[in-house]
Amino acid sequence: MSPAKTTTVNTAHSVVEPSSRSKRIAATLVIVYALVTMLPLVWIFLTSIKSPPDSISYPPKILFTPSIEGYCNLFTTRTRQTPEYIASLPAPDGVCDAVTRQRNMVIAGPSNFLPRFTNSLIIAFGSTFLAVGLGTLAAYGFSRFKVPLADDLLFFILSTRMMPPIAVAIPIYLMYRQLGLSDTALGMMLLYTAVNVSLAVWLLKGFIDEIPREYEEAAMIDGYSRLQAFRKVVLPQATTGIAATAIFCLIFAWNEYAFASLLTSGSAQTAPPFIPTIIGEGGQDWPAVAAGTTIFLVPILVFTILLRKQLLRGITFGAVRK
Repeated sequence: MSPAKTTTVNTAHSVVEPSSRSKRIAATLVIVYALVTMLPLVWIFLTSIKSPPDSISYPPKILFTPSIEGYCNLFTTRTRQTPEYIASLPAPDGVCDAVTRQRNMVIAGPSNFLPRFTNSLIIAFGSTFLAVGLGTLAAYGFSRFKVPLADDLLFFILSTRMMPPIAVAIPIYLMYRQLGLSDTALGMMLLYTAVNVSLAVWLLKGFIDEIPREYEEAAMIDGYSRLQAFRKVVLPQATTGIAATAIFCLIFAWNEYAFASLLTSGSAQTAPPFIPTIIGEGGQDWPAVAAGTTIFLVPILVFTILLRKQLLRGITFGAVRK
């Protein structure tokens, strides 16, 4: 009797490429989603170049005569004068002066928008720098050393982001009033740093865990100290994670409204609580509000575009690894 022949079947797992129809559908959905998400931004920009009557017209005007009155009103304060007084003035000094006189008004001086915008730049970027710096050191310690109760400490750090800001707003207000930190750029910077450190630690720990320890060990065998190995080996490898973490921290500090409204009202006030208070004659000056919002979006938009590659890797890599 002949021996039984055993036939081995090797099944090849081939990757199925999406059809051209699927690709077109996916591309259409992405384009539609992008248009829908960008529509509010486009509407804000269009409102910023409308005149006050056009900005509140009903139905809303799609076709209109562009005007820079909103930007002029954003950067200046104005007072109403009689036509006789305006006629007695010399020729307008600039476009904004001419636009203001058409409304029987004159420019009385600069507005508070530029100082508030400068406060946002100082506080947001300063707190981001501190949060990322402290978060990088803490994440390196959790990643490379045996820290007692490390999991408990990491959970405690993360738990600080679980509560809404309003839950701790009153205690922080009372503490800041006692310490003399109310309405100060330093106080806001420290507060945003404390809030962002937890996010920075968790994001950066995932990135540093991805860097092989052998790199540092080889550097220390060559004579580097631990600090030198961290600075010359780990930091260059973690640059992508640091950049992605900086974007997330900056977005929070840049857009934060609750603490800024409660703890600032004068010299340290940032742009988010100031922009909604721009009032024109007869109510809200919507072109000026839209102009302030448009300008306020520019720094964070430019910063995100410059680091968009790092942001994408930060979402898909370090943020999902423990």
